[in-house]
Amino acid sequence: MDFLNPGYLGSAEQFRKKFATPIEKGSDERKRLLLKRLISPFLLRRMKTDKEIINDLPEKMETKIYCQFSPQQAAAYQAVVDSLVHDLGTLQGIAKRGRILATLTKLKQVCDHPDLLKKSDHLTAGSSKKIARLYEIITEILDNGEKALIFTQFARFGEMLTEDLKKEFNLPVLFLSGKTPRKQREQMIHTFQESGGPPLFVLSLRAGGTGITLTHATHVIHLDRWWNPAVESQATDRTYRIGQQENVFVHLMISEGTIEEKIDALLEDKKRVAEAVIGSGEDWIGELSDEELKELLHLELRGA
Repeated sequence: MDFLNPGYLGSAEQFRKKFATPIEKGSDERKRLLLKRLISPFLLRRMKTDKEIINDLPEKMETKIYCQFSPQQAAAYQAVVDSLVHDLGTLQGIAKRGRILATLTKLKQVCDHPDLLKKSDHLTAGSSKKIARLYEIITEILDNGEKALIFTQFARFGEMLTEDLKKEFNLPVLFLSGKTPRKQREQMIHTFQESGGPPLFVLSLRAGGTGITLTHATHVIHLDRWWNPAVESQATDRTYRIGQQENVFVHLMISEGTIEEKIDALLEDKKRVAEAVIGSGEDWIGELSDEELKELLHLELRGA
């Protein structure tokens, strides 16, 4: 907005004090409505869910699937948290922010599978309850003769999971990451879109989340949560787009009592705010106090 109308919303600091902080942290409805009125003359938004725009797009149904931790996941998660908490008092500024982000990445990896913290080239069976639940979901999808897209932000995990899926279900599984050559990428898309093509397509969130059409899938599974819900939405839109003839089922997999569940709650709150206020998605993390950070990372072990 400042690029289009310099000074219209004040400086970045003025905007933060007048709008961003009151709306994000204080849920100030008056400020939210004021900001909406100020920017509405310059916005034109068309939603694909608007039947006046597209009247033949099927429904999209989103489900959150909560998974408990295995003993291996719980031990690995707690070890990562304890390490950061032990060092918090010695970290400041950029060093603190870098350590926090690195720790969050490790915790999210544990939520997928504890083997991601090791130099292993395969997934140990039984170590991740999320993977066990994933295979139950995939079994149902395959039994119904449907196809699925499986997104993860960790390319190495995607590669390991692809090999595991091939063995578990004894069928071909496609895998696309940022390392996939363009020609091979195009061939994969074509193969998946064929009626008799592979029913499972594992994709790196960043590499496969934009710019491709995979409307033969009717299920989208997000194995791990990204900081900005718009990124997940873009990935889902690989199949929920013009040309889709069937209803689309979106499965968001969340490890109970972990950072995934807490990030999910934060993102749900942020969805009420204009997307621009979210910023780059993860900047807010480095601004948390030590106590807020400990609460964010705290592992809540719940009964089996």
